[in-house]
Amino acid sequence: MAKQTPAIYMPILNTRFAQLNLLRYPEQNNSPLQAFDAADEYLLKHLSNCTLPSNARTLVLNDSFGALAASLCKQMQVQSSGDSFLAHQALRKNLELNQLTEHTVDIIRSDQPFNGPYDCVLIRVPKTLALLEEQLIRLQSQIQQNTLIIAAGMIKHLPRSAGDLLERYIGTVQASLAEKKARLLFVTATGKAQASSPYPSEYLLEKPKLILRNHAGIFCREALDIGTRFFLPHLPMGLGNAQVADLGCGNGILGIVCGLTNPQAQLRLVDESYMAVQSAQENWQQALGERPVTIYAGDGLGAEQPETLDVVLCNPPFHQQQVVGDFLARRMFQQSYHALKKDGELWIVGNRHLGYHVTLKRLFGKVEHVAANAKFVILKASK
Repeated sequence: MAKQTPAIYMPILNTRFAQLNLLRYPEQNNSPLQAFDAADEYLLKHLSNCTLPSNARTLVLNDSFGALAASLCKQMQVQSSGDSFLAHQALRKNLELNQLTEHTVDIIRSDQPFNGPYDCVLIRVPKTLALLEEQLIRLQSQIQQNTLIIAAGMIKHLPRSAGDLLERYIGTVQASLAEKKARLLFVTATGKAQASSPYPSEYLLEKPKLILRNHAGIFCREALDIGTRFFLPHLPMGLGNAQVADLGCGNGILGIVCGLTNPQAQLRLVDESYMAVQSAQENWQQALGERPVTIYAGDGLGAEQPETLDVVLCNPPFHQQQVVGDFLARRMFQQSYHALKKDGELWIVGNRHLGYHVTLKRLFGKVEHVAANAKFVILKASK
């Protein structure tokens, strides 16, 4: 009997603008999660009753899997901006899936300027409100008095402080009634004075002594997270000219410290956050000057050639947007196994309760406990 291929859940988003098959990215077999939610549906439903200019210039912010941009791109000039390489990959894949050319949407990375003025701005409120604040400050010069501005989110992910930011930087805010546990925020621009951005911020790391710059979208922007702090004194030494990757590099601290203690090692730093990559580039230059390094935004180690790395360092994430789980971590472990040479090593730090040693043992075979405390464990998996 032929082995069945696991199913990818791909529901249809049906609105006045389009009927679309949409997938989440990275794809996950047998997952009940879908690539759009009630906030996307509510926003598109309301927008279908709005009067906009023909071929309206529309900016979509933080569109997790491309549902909004793909829905609107046939009727509007759509630009999509956010801080996630994975979100932009999801948009590209969903455009292709629905026979829409990639060029129907102009994709803008979070480290690139907006290209207004806009007739319409649609905002999915991000988990990181510092990112929203930075986006609103940049948006101030890109809107007009009659620009239609709507923010949306699921009520459980829509804090009052998001509305406060919209009022501070854009104008008056009126909340909609709830629909399917989603809410819209209608924003009227009132000509706010151009604000100065408080980002990037900086903090001092004592050992090694480094000043680390952190752009708005990155994890633990105000201080080094405690998992990474525990990991630093246990990073591998004596690596010679090894090929080393800092996977999910954030502001680059693991790769930078590894580079400082291994002066001949050849480093690659990768993250799916454009602002993390921007932070890592600036921090590397501050700490290590013009020493060669490769730093890029990408889908983990998916772009690396197989069996080319000696060491991978990783503090894996345990969520994608607001969804908590170990799917991304497991995927990063699989990518690491693929990219490591024979006898290559994956070093990770993780919360003890996540049980990463079980997953790594199944994948790599050999797993060592390097160190542990009450909260975290450091593991080394050898290929």
